[in-house]
Amino acid sequence: MTFRLMTTAALAALLAAQTVQAQGVDMPALEAAAVKEGMLTTIALPHDWCNYGANIEGFKAKYPGIKINELNPDGSSADELEAIRANKGNTGPQAPDVIDVGLAFGPQAKTEGLTQPYKVATWDSIPAEIKDADGHWFGDYYGVMAFGVNTDIVKEVPKSWADLLKSDYKNAFALTGDPRASNQAILATLSAGMSRGGEPGEASGTKGLEYFAELNKAGNFVPVTAKAGTIAQGATPIVAAWDYNLLSWRDQLAGNPPMEVVIPSDGVLAGVYVQAISAHAPHPNAAKLWMEYLYSDEGQINWLKGYCHPARFNDLTAKGLVPQDILDKMPPADAYAKAVFPSLEAQEGNKKVVTENWDKVVGATVAE
Repeated sequence: MTFRLMTTAALAALLAAQTVQAQGVDMPALEAAAVKEGMLTTIALPHDWCNYGANIEGFKAKYPGIKINELNPDGSSADELEAIRANKGNTGPQAPDVIDVGLAFGPQAKTEGLTQPYKVATWDSIPAEIKDADGHWFGDYYGVMAFGVNTDIVKEVPKSWADLLKSDYKNAFALTGDPRASNQAILATLSAGMSRGGEPGEASGTKGLEYFAELNKAGNFVPVTAKAGTIAQGATPIVAAWDYNLLSWRDQLAGNPPMEVVIPSDGVLAGVYVQAISAHAPHPNAAKLWMEYLYSDEGQINWLKGYCHPARFNDLTAKGLVPQDILDKMPPADAYAKAVFPSLEAQEGNKKVVTENWDKVVGATVAE
């Protein structure tokens, strides 16, 4: 079978002409109920993360009667769960309706009774291995751990985790958050542990902590939460983050300074994030409508435009809806070939080791 890849312009025209009929969902009734609620409260959705800005604006344009209340855009997965716990019974603006968290946090939220089940109309096209059978959480997109490098400052671009230990990279490398709470930082540690031969799980957590202890002792680790601005300023000239974040930051910087995005040759890790609706959502219908939008062709392709591989990527490819011009801006396909997708159990094992032992093994507090 031959798949047809479209340009972004051609795709936009096609989506505009489509009328999507949701299977198993009474969309007119859901839309009416959501508009009656009049608000959707999100949390931890930076607009430059996975092109969330486009999805937020797209939802607003489609449903102008629903206001989006955005909480703590730079919050971590742990912050999102805590916001639900702290606001049980609160129907005010501090209670999130929906969350987007790392894969390991989805089952945790379900076990704690923090989520409610819902299956979007496109449920069957979400791979079974990245969704809860009952609909409490479901994969939305994935990325690969990569290095973003300010090449104005760093002349020899590191190609591997091993390279980062060289004396050339004094005070150069940073993470995007606190490894005791940030899913992205926890999984960067998993990636580093894999590069040292640790199988995903407790072994990768142990090896990853050993790696960061060595990196910190060498003076190469900068304990600052890295962002596009800190890369540009030179405060964190090398950053480990998901490829989609780094590619988005590269575009924002527009060559000032120049930034290269590299998928390391060792410890190639793919990470999945998941969506869920709060069990205590003040606006449950708006939350469901938001999910329908995110898992529509339009919502999924908005994520792809932000360099994230959406959960329905294979389905979009089969339908000929993948924009080739977007793929051309990403690292070559063979760079992703060695990517490992750790099981949920492996991620949980790694997370436990990292969060419980970071302080005593690495001893570096990552500042905001």
